[in-house]
Amino acid sequence: MKLERHNAIRELIALAPVTNQDELRRKLRRRGFAVTQATLSRDIHELQLSKGPSGYSLPSANGNGNGNPHHVVDDSPPTVAAMVESFGMRVVRAMNQVVVNTVMGGAQPLAASLDYEEWSEVIGTIAGDDTVLIICPDTRRAVEVESRIRKMLES
Repeated sequence: MKLERHNAIRELIALAPVTNQDELRRKLRRRGFAVTQATLSRDIHELQLSKGPSGYSLPSANGNGNGNPHHVVDDSPPTVAAMVESFGMRVVRAMNQVVVNTVMGGAQPLAASLDYEEWSEVIGTIAGDDTVLIICPDTRRAVEVESRIRKMLES
């Protein structure tokens, strides 16, 4: 199923511009692939798609996916900045905690990227479907985390 879905994603991107994940998710659904945004985000990462002004593109200059066969695959998860850009909606601080609201299905990938990057200001995260709770050791560090995430949301 994953291979067929990846092939469908490659085909959709090659056929016409796809400007965002929600548009890609809808096009996949029309082809019989009902995926969450978290799954789609992983697919985009695994397929090494890049996003430019005209939308997503395949990982080679000519768009056919036949890049350097000796290219080393970066198997690390997407960065916090990429997850905030893809899923983030709003950030607010409450004492030593930071709450990030995301699109539906975006909280867990965002929390996982925070856990993976091991920000020194973060003790831990808890994620639901569309909300991430970030726990910091004190108010000062929560202010720093809120500020970092707010800058990502505004860029």
